[in-house]
Order: sequence, then structure tokens, then C-alpha cells
Amino acid sequence: MLPDSLVSLLPELQQAFLETLYMVGISLGIAVLFGLPLGILLYVTDKGLILENKVIKSFVGTVVNLVRSIPFIILLVFLLPFTQIIVGKTIGPTAASVSLSVAAIPFFARIVESSLREVDKGVVEAAISTGASPWLIIKDILLPEAKAGIISGVTITSISLIGYSAMAGIVGGGGIGDLAIRFGYYRYDNTVMFTTVIILILLVQILQYAGDTLSKRVDKR
Repeated sequence: MLPDSLVSLLPELQQAFLETLYMVGISLGIAVLFGLPLGILLYVTDKGLILENKVIKSFVGTVVNLVRSIPFIILLVFLLPFTQIIVGKTIGPTAASVSLSVAAIPFFARIVESSLREVDKGVVEAAISTGASPWLIIKDILLPEAKAGIISGVTITSISLIGYSAMAGIVGGGGIGDLAIRFGYYRYDNTVMFTTVIILILLVQILQYAGDTLSKRVDKR
């Protein structure tokens, strides 16, 4: 039988779970939308590759590294004025999604770059020798060959976002982290704290299993 304190919180627990999925879903979508081309750009502009450009590579790489070097909780607070401009408020899951997205884009971009580096350069060189354009090489060779690694990257990013979303609860971002802080930490309710931890663990395990399964299915190696 569930403790009375937990039973009374079931509606809020359900809402917090949905808010977490909402934040992670939006942030992951934006991370893929912007991080994928950013990661491709980081790769193809590197030395000896199809669109070698030292200036672009250096600039984009520096920006990515700068954002990644900032601890998320500091980034979250730093972006509050920007969040206010974008969504008109600084609390709630939608507001938290802004900071989550900013943190996730460079993170995912580096994973994409790393996945592309695992593609056999001999295949790329063969395509170049046939006169294939950079766009065709990216679309028909690099992305299909790196598909398994990119899917794994999506999984890793989504799991990282779950952890980040829990931290967003510190500034009223909503979600399971917010519930754990308000009811588990501030009210010293260990039952609520334990329950939120179990939910986060299960969510991470489900995402990891789904991501690993899909990655293995598309892996051609």
C-alpha cells in the first residue's frame, strides 16, 4: 500500500512526469535540428576534408566549446533574461526548455562530429574521385554510414537532458526535479524523494534500451 503522502501527490507526480517528457522532447528536437548540421559543419570544415575551412572550423569549434564549458546550473541562470525575451517568462517547463536546448545543441554537435569521424575515409575519397558533390557525400555517404553513432548520440543527449531537467527544478522549471526539491527536499519527505529517483532511473533505462536496440538495428558493420 502506498504511503498517504505519496497518494496525495500522485496527480502532481503525473504532471511532473509529463513536464519532464515535455522539456526533454522539445530540447532534444531543437538539439537535433541545430546540432546535426553544426556537427556536420565541424567535421567537413576540418583539415583535409571536403569543405576544409580553418576560419569556420576554429570559430564554430570555439563557440561550441565555450557553451559546453559552462556548468548547466550557471548557464540556466545566465540565460534567464534571454528566456524572458523568447517565451515571456522565466519559470515553467517551456522556459526551462530554452536553457536545455542551448546546452544540448553543442553537446549533440560534438557527438555528431565524433560519429562522422568513424566513417571510413576510403569511402569518402572514392566518392570524391567520382566527382560527387559535397552535399551528395554528406547526404548519401556520411550520414548513412554514421547513422548508428548518431542514434546513440541522440540517446546520450536525451539522458543528459533528463539530468539537466532535474536541475532546472531549482529555479522553478517544473518536472520531476522540481517536485523532488519542493516536496522531497524542502519538506524532508524521503518517500517522495525516493519515488522521484526511481522514476528517473526507470526513464533513463527505458531510453537507453530503446536507443541501443535501434542503433544495433541500423548498424551496418
